[in-house]
Amino acid sequence: MAVLTEERALPTVVEFVPAADPAPLGLAAFALTTFILSGHNASFIPDIAWLGLAFFYGGLAQLLAGMWEFRNRNVFGATAFSTYGGFWMALGFFVTLVLVSKTVAAAAAGPNLLNGLAWFLLAFAIFNFYMLLWSTRVNVAVFGVFLTLQITEVLLVIGFFREAHGGSAWFTHAGGWAGVVTAAVAWYTSAAGVINGMSVRPVLPVGQPLWDRLPVFSRLGSPMPRRTEA
Repeated sequence: MAVLTEERALPTVVEFVPAADPAPLGLAAFALTTFILSGHNASFIPDIAWLGLAFFYGGLAQLLAGMWEFRNRNVFGATAFSTYGGFWMALGFFVTLVLVSKTVAAAAAGPNLLNGLAWFLLAFAIFNFYMLLWSTRVNVAVFGVFLTLQITEVLLVIGFFREAHGGSAWFTHAGGWAGVVTAAVAWYTSAAGVINGMSVRPVLPVGQPLWDRLPVFSRLGSPMPRRTEA
């Protein structure tokens, strides 16, 4: 009588290999696009110069950085980069429609455009506020990005609402200059991620988390937290 033997395959152990840190890319894309648009709001950079950046750098590149952060199991970075990638794409698409569509341009005529932009930024300011609170668990540099961005968004919301109702553009210009500061902080944080990621020891400090503690390697080398494997 034949004897049948059953062979069982041993479980395969899959080693988790993290991707390269996408945070410096996401921060750089956010910084440059914010700088160009904020320069327009502050009245020293011509309008529409930011539009292509909104689609391809602040939008697409930052969205990709968010997707790679999902691969790195970094919920905070994935949420932040993906959201603001979508922010730039949505803003660029809206402005493009206003420019090329007579129907949309008519609907956004008068105070409607400024009111719409104010509500758009207010919605993102709400998102940014709770991300600002949670950024205290990352490091000082990332907290600085969200803090300056919160100030920028609030000033622009006030400015656009005031302009829509016949007020001066003073708050909008102030929001533009605050956006320039935001871009500078984001550029620094991006540079810290690039340089520290290429060095044995940290070169540019990003600061300790303001609340609680994170793994040592998250505090030293990367501008965004990383989830460690058990």
